[in-house]
Amino acid sequence: MDALRIGVLAYPGCFASEVYGVPDLLAMANRVAAAQGASRPSYEVSVVSPRRRVRASGGSAIDVSVMRPVDVLIVPGFELSPDTDLDATLAELKPEVATIRAQAAAGVAVVSICVGAFLLAEGGLLDGREATTSWLFADQLASRNGKMKVRPDQLVVTDRGVTTTAGFSAMYDFALQLIREHDGSRVARNIARVALLDDARSSQAPYVDLDLLPELGREFSLGVKRWLDRRLGTRYDLSALAREFHVSTRTMLRRFGEETGQSPLEYLQWARVRRARLLLENTDRTVAGIAAELGYADPSTFSAVFARRTGCRPRDYRAAFRRGAGG
Repeated sequence: MDALRIGVLAYPGCFASEVYGVPDLLAMANRVAAAQGASRPSYEVSVVSPRRRVRASGGSAIDVSVMRPVDVLIVPGFELSPDTDLDATLAELKPEVATIRAQAAAGVAVVSICVGAFLLAEGGLLDGREATTSWLFADQLASRNGKMKVRPDQLVVTDRGVTTTAGFSAMYDFALQLIREHDGSRVARNIARVALLDDARSSQAPYVDLDLLPELGREFSLGVKRWLDRRLGTRYDLSALAREFHVSTRTMLRRFGEETGQSPLEYLQWARVRRARLLLENTDRTVAGIAAELGYADPSTFSAVFARRTGCRPRDYRAAFRRGAGG
C-alpha cells in the first residue's frame, strides 16, 4: 500500500504545536507499524505553504515547502481572542483560503484543527455540512455562516471529505482515528498507550465551562439565567418564570431563544449539570444526594440528563475528573 501523503498548511500566526502535533504522532505510527512488520512507512508528511516564509504565533519560524500533491491537507488553528479582528485576520490569509479551496476542489480530504475551521468556512467548504470547533468559539463560527450546522459537543466531525476537530488536543483524536483507519486498531491502540492519550473519548461536552462563554448583547437572557441559577433545586415552571420578567411564555421562549439558541429549560439543565460537575469533582456527596439538591427526585433521571449533556455518567465523570487531596 502506498504511503498516505499528508500536507500541513502553515501560515502566519498559526499555532506551531498544531502544525507538528499530528505529524509527530504519525511518525510514531510509522515506527510502531514497522516494528509490527510493515515493509514501508504508512505516512509521508510535509509542511506546505503558498508563502516562502512563515512565522507561527509567538514568532517562531517554520520551514515550509511549496504546495505538492497530497491526499490529506491539515489546517491548524491560530490565536483567537476577544479582541481579535477576525475579518482582518481572514483577509490577510486569502492565499491560504484560496489554497484550501483549490485542494478541496481537486478531491483532497481537508482537515481543520480547532479554529482552523474558520479558514474552511471562509473558503465555503463548510456550506451545507456539519462541523465542529472548540466549544469556546462554536457560536462565533455558527454566526458567520448560517449554511453550516455546528456540533459543539463533538470532538471530530467528518462530512463528505471535510473534517473539523474541537480544540487543540482534539488533533490527537483525529490522528488516532486516521491511524485506526489506515493501520488498524492495534497500531492506534499502541500509539495511544505510548503517548498517554485517551483513545476512548467521544465528546468535548465534559470540558465546557459556561462561565467562559461570551455574553455580549444578551441582557434579557442574562437576567433569566441569574434567576434560574439561584433556583437550581426548584421545580421548573415556565409560567412563573415569564411572570417574573413580565412577559408571556411565548415571548419568554422567543427572546431567550434568540439570545442564547436554547430554551430556559435547556439552560437550567446545563446549569444543574455545571453545579453537579463541581460537586462530583470536589466533594464526596453521593450521586443521589447531588440529584436531590438539584431538584431531581429520581437519581436515574438526573444521571440520564447528566450523561446527555456531558457524554458520561456521573460516576464515570467523578472517576475521570475528581480533584485529589494533593491536587
